[in-house]
Amino acid sequence: MTVTNSSPHQQTRHETERSDSEKASEIVDEDDVDPNEVVRTADGELMHKPTGLILEDNQIDRGPEWRAFTQSERDSKSRVGAPTTQAMHDKGLTTTIGWKNTDAYGQSLSSEKRSTMRRLRTWQERIRTKDAGERNLQFALSEIDRMASALGIPRPTREVASVIYRQALSEDLIRGRSIEGISTAALYVACRQEEIPRSLNEVTNVSRVEHKEIARTYRYISQELGLEMQPVDPKQYVPRFCSKLDVSEEVQIKAKEIIDVSAQQGLLSGKSPTGFAAAAIYSASLLCNEKQTQAEVSDVAQVTEVTIRNRYQEQIEAMRVHE
Repeated sequence: MTVTNSSPHQQTRHETERSDSEKASEIVDEDDVDPNEVVRTADGELMHKPTGLILEDNQIDRGPEWRAFTQSERDSKSRVGAPTTQAMHDKGLTTTIGWKNTDAYGQSLSSEKRSTMRRLRTWQERIRTKDAGERNLQFALSEIDRMASALGIPRPTREVASVIYRQALSEDLIRGRSIEGISTAALYVACRQEEIPRSLNEVTNVSRVEHKEIARTYRYISQELGLEMQPVDPKQYVPRFCSKLDVSEEVQIKAKEIIDVSAQQGLLSGKSPTGFAAAAIYSASLLCNEKQTQAEVSDVAQVTEVTIRNRYQEQIEAMRVHE
């Protein structure tokens, strides 16, 4: 057996590390540690930031027992379905029978098997909803999904809209009102809460309900559910409108500056945010020598040219006062 003696330098370094660790443990008492000084590292350890003392090192691997290096490999190895979602009446927990008439090996089914699978799919669709209430919920959530797809609204906002509709249903706010009206209002409320710039006119264009009924229903469910709606910031509409008009980033920055200056002088109160944003873009395009016509801007923002002219005069006056 060979015995190797460590060098004096290595022994000194080990002694220094031990002494530092002992000092840290002596100085820091785990019960007296300030929670604001504790951080969790990438490895899942709890560390006291000033001293580097590890307070907790029990790591639990919550991932799968297999490894995958590509998305296709991960999908093929996964043994779970899609996560639950509020956007489906059964929260996505139902059984789905695929429409491909092939078996597990990719071979085509016989005519008798295809007929059997067709009947199974029909009955599966029928038993997914057990009563009229679930059928109405299924229709409402499908309407929310349809309108959200037409407006390009992201998935998390659709989930919020579905939750709001379910809350209205549980509070019995649907009685005496159309399902389309409640679902449209729920989607508009979700856009307001998630700061997704979609105007009431845009939502009305993809809905099967009139503008007046949507506005009335929106106010009703907001009040009954106690939802706090913050005023819409016109700057939220600027990037989308500028993208449709294909103007430079300079115009976009200038439009936001015009909105800020106008808001400081109290001109924003009581004004339509879409009209205000459209006028700011029109004003900015003139100031940056990238002139856009009032007709082009009004067509993108879905406001009248008269609104743009009125807001334009107010904003230009505000900029003169600011200068």
